Order: sequence, then structure tokens, then C-alpha cells
Amino acid sequence: MTQAPGSAGTIRRAVGTVAAMLAATTLLGGCGPKSEPAAEPRTSPKEALLDAVPDGTEGRFRFSGQDSSSAVTGRIDPESKAFEINAALPPDKDGITTKTSFLLIGDEIWMKAKFSGQPGLPKFPDKWMKLDRAKLTGDAVPTYDGADQGNAGPLIDAATSVEEQGPGRYAGLIDVSSGNAAKVLEDGEAAALGEAAKQVPFTAVVGPDGHLTSLTLKIPAAGKRKAYEYVVTYADYGSTPKITAPTGGATTKAPALAYEMLNS
Repeated sequence: MTQAPGSAGTIRRAVGTVAAMLAATTLLGGCGPKSEPAAEPRTSPKEALLDAVPDGTEGRFRFSGQDSSSAVTGRIDPESKAFEINAALPPDKDGITTKTSFLLIGDEIWMKAKFSGQPGLPKFPDKWMKLDRAKLTGDAVPTYDGADQGNAGPLIDAATSVEEQGPGRYAGLIDVSSGNAAKVLEDGEAAALGEAAKQVPFTAVVGPDGHLTSLTLKIPAAGKRKAYEYVVTYADYGSTPKITAPTGGATTKAPALAYEMLNS
């Protein structure tokens, strides 16, 4: 396969970054389901907000998210333990843009990958490439571990103050350096924020159906990293199409290069 000089390692790093992001905690791969419901009805704003976080009982829904370096969209199908994830990374230092999608249904997984920004970059089929998990190592691809793929639950659980500002509208402060919340941001980011990590402002919106529709954290600047918004949105609860396995001409066997990149 023709490749631009030195591009192979760059491509592997790019795919690895996306795969690690999806397999770990940034905008995906929730730190676990929300807390079990209390014996008595929740009454505080924080408890009400936690109660709105998706736990798999709401049916299928769509989600999107963004942080300082990536954007993600997709669908969640809790009943089938399935999701579709589409991630995009901005151009890296070599000018290469990476777009990657994963489709997971139970233990089966497919991937799409597209690269641009340099001549001679590897080209994959514009189809779902079926992956063999036996050929994958480490955390190369994501797994289904709950409906809250945007990690709203761990973040809200770390809130030190929550106020209801109107029907379905909340605001407060989150300590992103505590508990599972510290695992949501990129590696070392919470530590780099110092004391500011303990008082990160957030807003959240809960729809009329009682389900969380958005969570926005205003992450302050730290070192060379500019201030940005960590945003999670959930939508179309119960009306999102069922996730099904690609068939026929929509799928193909993953080539060796796909495994080489994912396992790097």
C-alpha cells in the first residue's frame, strides 16, 4: 500500500488516540452506572439530577460529546448492549485528520477509518470492517459498559453544589479531581488545573420526560491548554432506531493494517 513518507507511525498514533479515547473515559466508556436508587424518593437538586442520568431503562437514544481535542456522536441501544460511536480528531502536527467509527453489538465489533491531510495516506474501504477480537490486544477498541457513555453520572456525583434554577435547569460546581470524575478528563488534566479543579462550573438540562438532555462543564485554562467546554448531550430517548449488524455490501473483513494500527 502506498503511503506518504513517515505517515504510518502518525496514522497509528492517530487511530490509537481515538481508540484509547473511546475505550477509556474521555467522552465515552462510562466510569460505571449511576448510583442505585435510594429507598426514599430523592428530593435534593443533586439527587434529582443524578436520577435523570441514563441507566439503560430509557430505551434507545442518541448522544454527542466534545472536549478539548475531539468530538463524538453516536447511538446507544441498552437492550442489545450495543452502540455506534463516531469520533473526529482535528489535524495533528503532521496535518493528518482522523475520523473513526465503531459499531458494537454484544461481543461483535466493526470499525470504519478515514484519513486526510497528506497525499498517499492509507485508504480503507468505506464499509464497516468486521474485527476479530482475538486479534486485538489491550484496550484497542471500546466495550459496552453502561448507557451513560458521556460520563455524566460520575461528574454529577462529584458536584459540591447543585442548584435548580428553573424547571429542568440546574447549575453548580464540580470537583473534577475527586473520585471517578478525575478519570473522565484527559490524563493529568485534573492535576494540572490545581485548586481550580475543585470548583469547575457546570450547567445541566433535564427534559420534561425526566431524562438528562445536556451537561456542560466550563473547564478553565491550565498551562498551555486553553479553557474549553466539556459537553455531553443525550436525545431522542425511546425513538432512536435499533442498532443492527451491517450485512451484504455494507461490511467487509478488516485488513491486517487495521489490527496493526489498533494494536500499536
